[in-house]
Amino acid sequence: MYLTGFADEAAVDIDGQIRATQALGWKNIEARNINGRNIHDISEAEFAEVCDKLEKTGIRVNCFGSAIANWGKSIEEPFTSSLEEARRAIPRMQRLGTRMIRIMSFAVRKGRAPDDQMAEERFHRLRDFCRLFFDAGLMPVHENCMNYGGMGWPYTLELLERVPGLKLVFDTGNPVMSDDMTKPPPRPKQSSWEFYEHVRDHVVYVHVKDGIWDPEKQQVIYTFPGEGQGDVRRILKDLLRRGYDGGISIEPHMAVVAHDRSAKSKAELMFENYVEYGRRLMRLLDGIRAELEQERRG
Repeated sequence: MYLTGFADEAAVDIDGQIRATQALGWKNIEARNINGRNIHDISEAEFAEVCDKLEKTGIRVNCFGSAIANWGKSIEEPFTSSLEEARRAIPRMQRLGTRMIRIMSFAVRKGRAPDDQMAEERFHRLRDFCRLFFDAGLMPVHENCMNYGGMGWPYTLELLERVPGLKLVFDTGNPVMSDDMTKPPPRPKQSSWEFYEHVRDHVVYVHVKDGIWDPEKQQVIYTFPGEGQGDVRRILKDLLRRGYDGGISIEPHMAVVAHDRSAKSKAELMFENYVEYGRRLMRLLDGIRAELEQERRG
């Protein structure tokens, strides 16, 4: 098992992202935004500089946190932009020796019923994306975010059935803010544990995010791992008990939310929060391992 994170929540530039990773003693970054743009969108010159700095410090990119088919992309619009993102990502992943790329299944159609989401078109498009990545020897992983597969665990399982070869990255915090579209209105929020329990056999990667849903403000108050409603501790313990040996990536969302440009933070606050979040995750994992060892000994 290895630890990593969305280091754009530690710093805007690659130097700060590397510095935060080193402060934690980690060797991996889940690359998303660098200088405010996704890694598949920065210029060739910027990308070359990123590669050079990563190589010099021995830090690797274990996953591309792409914007492909994400919550900002409508299924009702042509998927040209996401296809172009995929085609740009492939040679960059190959250059960095990165095998895994996070994708989604397009935004939920607002005001539409769960069975009126253009599901067949989504399956068709994801099969096209996956074919591109498979042909390049890469592994796309779908995240349960604000997208079709994130409407509830049955929708994720449906994606896996209809898009052969697709694997999952499970985000512990996303269910906290997501309506359970398998339930009738007024729909409750999802249970992270329930979602995880149904899809865990397909999970090859994990995002750790946690928070508490505030019904009055209609928003999530993000917390350190294990302090919210994301069942983080329970899920991590189950993963370790089952012999999980993949990556665990932190996405704090506390000092800054990458897709909310109004949530600004001082560079120092971003850095300190990210590092503290990573340290708390490590302590949490150490405690879980000790518990499991005690259980093993009886």
